[in-house]
Amino acid sequence: MPARPSIIAFAKDWHEDPTSNHHVLIELAKSRPVLWLNSVATRTPKLTSGRDLGKIKRKLGEFARGPVQVMDNLWVFSPLVLPLPHNPYAQRVNQAILRATIGVLRRRLGLGEFDLWTFLPNTADYVGTLGERASVYYCVDEWSLFSYLDERATKAAEAKLLAKVDACFAINHALADAKRALKPATFVSPHGVDHGLFARALDDATALPEDVARLPRPIIGFYGTLQDWVDYELIAALAKRRPGWSFVLLGQALADVSAVAGLPNVHLLGRKPHADLPAYCKAFDVGLIPYRIDQRMTFVNPIKLREYLSAGVPVVSTSVPEVVRYQHLCAVADGVDATEAAIVAALADGGPGRRRARSDAMRTETWAARVAEVSRVVDEIAAKKRRTS
Repeated sequence: MPARPSIIAFAKDWHEDPTSNHHVLIELAKSRPVLWLNSVATRTPKLTSGRDLGKIKRKLGEFARGPVQVMDNLWVFSPLVLPLPHNPYAQRVNQAILRATIGVLRRRLGLGEFDLWTFLPNTADYVGTLGERASVYYCVDEWSLFSYLDERATKAAEAKLLAKVDACFAINHALADAKRALKPATFVSPHGVDHGLFARALDDATALPEDVARLPRPIIGFYGTLQDWVDYELIAALAKRRPGWSFVLLGQALADVSAVAGLPNVHLLGRKPHADLPAYCKAFDVGLIPYRIDQRMTFVNPIKLREYLSAGVPVVSTSVPEVVRYQHLCAVADGVDATEAAIVAALADGGPGRRRARSDAMRTETWAARVAEVSRVVDEIAAKKRRTS
């Protein structure tokens, strides 16, 4: 079998909480070399922000270190670019810098023929300039709806990207429909799951983490970055109604969590390693997806849905459209009364047999299957390009 083309990918920062960027690129690295390029700035940093200044300092250090091999076939590198994503002069400078940098890295790492993947919407200037076989936009969200991004500029940048890439893969149907208007070659590629990892929650040998093992039951759990799309007021109302329930929230707090922070039965336990999440899932009597329902929710596809289910956890979610597709396996409810009733019902549905059935339903929805299908489509597109060039 001929060697698969390498992958060079614009992605979020490697060290951040695992998302589809990590799952997809790690899966690709099982069959070919992958060079992960840390974020090339989706917004202009605020020089008054200590967090932004720290990020600049960290990226300079990472650039100086060069590419770091984080696992077999996978290297991570922070390119040095001007963090002015919508400035045309900076864009031209960055294009020249990236072209030279990629050339050096390809020689250093022995990367031959490669496909260019981007998980970010602001990378159009690099598509077609780096010598790639084919280009892919793996669209994971409706970026223009993020509160911290410039909506108009982000839409323009993404439209430019869609016009240049060979194909777009979107993580749900609504997102694919939106992008297909600009890129007919757009395909739906739903999130997958590391089923084997999360099914460890069903293993008797998996020990409960110490920080939840002695909490009063039932435990109503959530993990993920604590952003502004989490409905903390809903969680607070539930916690006040049910003081005997323990609400466990795992993740880095990047939003105002004061609504829940002072409640005695709400436990903010911080960010946890991805590999530890199955043990926490084992402790959860119910897994929550308490997202605020707004325009952006039409375009999301919570990875944690399939992870909770693979761990056998009964799931209660607000009416995120992509979760509604799975309501034969979970409960969907909005508002305090309905969510409380759904949790009560879910607590009665947590027996070993039901947990195993939920997990078994996810066996075919793996990242390996998702990535294999995307790779097949990309290979077909590349072959067609070669025939017509």
